[in-house]
Amino acid sequence: MKILIVDDSRIMRNIVKNTLDKLGYEDSEFVEASNGAEAFTHIETQTIDLVLLDWNMPLLNGLDLIVKIRKMEEFKQLPIIMVTSEAAKYSVVEAVKAGANNYLIKPFSEESLGKKIKRVLGLE
Repeated sequence: MKILIVDDSRIMRNIVKNTLDKLGYEDSEFVEASNGAEAFTHIETQTIDLVLLDWNMPLLNGLDLIVKIRKMEEFKQLPIIMVTSEAAKYSVVEAVKAGANNYLIKPFSEESLGKKIKRVLGLE
């Protein structure tokens, strides 16, 4: 499985990778992007199986990236989990309306990330 981790914070990307390792995804390939524009390039040029996406980033934020992804037929089914500190209910609704499959608020637990991933991949 190839997992794209998109966050402008290198520390947060490392936290997500370490959490994924603990959850048993250590054999997965992790691809990283520090902004939405870079992430979109990865999505267009590689086969990505799951996107873990921050909201607040430079160049192209997470919400705008979701909208851009969902406009393209070949990416309409790409599982996307928004992993962000945007905790307001309207933010969650906005992300889901834009096409996020699930939403996780930072800071998150290993268990909560694992449940969200299983849910969007249809493993539970």
